[in-house]
Order: sequence, then structure tokens, then C-alpha cells
Amino acid sequence: MKNTFLNKESADERRSNRTLAFLSKHIESNTKILDLGVANKLSERMKQLGYDVSNTQGENLDVDYCKYLNLDVEAVTAFEIFEHMLAPFNILRELKTEKLVASVPLKLWFANAYWNDKDEWDKHYHEFEERQFGLLLERTGWKIIDSQRWTSAEWKLGVRPIMRHFFPRYYIVYCERV
Repeated sequence: MKNTFLNKESADERRSNRTLAFLSKHIESNTKILDLGVANKLSERMKQLGYDVSNTQGENLDVDYCKYLNLDVEAVTAFEIFEHMLAPFNILRELKTEKLVASVPLKLWFANAYWNDKDEWDKHYHEFEERQFGLLLERTGWKIIDSQRWTSAEWKLGVRPIMRHFFPRYYIVYCERV
């Protein structure tokens, strides 16, 4: 792996590259995918890799998810969206697909959950521990087949940013319906 300090890729690009490598390890490129969350750079890159991706439209998925339950898709992806939901249990339990790839930020003991007071949606209601996210998935009918953790790729000065290079910040899982 390249030295991330000298690498000209942004932290978001490095995180996206890791996410796409994990996705392609488990989901074939021509698969029909429902990506929870609005269209973004990552979902566009998924399309460029040959995935047939449709996105949600910015609804509050805590309560307005029923129209996404019976779509003709083979997999669901959820990249860093569950932390923005009050009740991810509901949609996870009701999804009809057999495959799920999801990532969440991990709770860090030295930092509070992200909270933007100026934006109603830009908040982390949850920052998960691995076992907490695992229990959520298990109780909603999913079995974790594979997982990875990685540290932050962002280089900033300060105690917290430096510590994020030593403690895993992101957790991604591939699950199958039990």
C-alpha cells in the first residue's frame, strides 16, 4: 500500500477505493443494487464499474422505506447511512434481498459522535461498536460473512486526527440473509 501521507488521493478517494474493493470482492459487477442514500460520487463510481445501481431519493428511511422493499434488486448497499438514522433496525429487518454490504463509522473512545447543529440530517445518532452493529444485523436477520476495519486516511494535525490513524474508524461488512 502506498504511503498515504505522500499519496495525492484525498481521504474520501482512499475510503471509496477501499469500499469498492470490498464490494467487488463479494458482489459481481453486473448486479442490480439498491444503494441506500442519494446518488453520490461513490454510487457513480459503482455504475462505472458495471453495477446497476439505483438510489433512494433522500427520504427519511426511518419511516419512509416501504417503497424500497420489493424492488427487483439482488443486493443492497448502505455506505455510512445507518449512523444518520434513529432506527436502522426497521429497514434492515424488512429488506427482501439476500445480500447486504454496509459500512458504518466506529465509536472512538476519544471523540464524541459527529453532530452538525445547522443541518437536520448531518448528524450521527449512532457511532457503532463492532459488536453493537453485529447484534443489530443478527437481530434483523443478517449473518456477517466478511468484514474489514480501517483507520482514517485523513492527515490533519492534532491529537484526535493522529489517534484516528491508530484506532479503526470505519467498519464494513458483507452479509447474507439468514
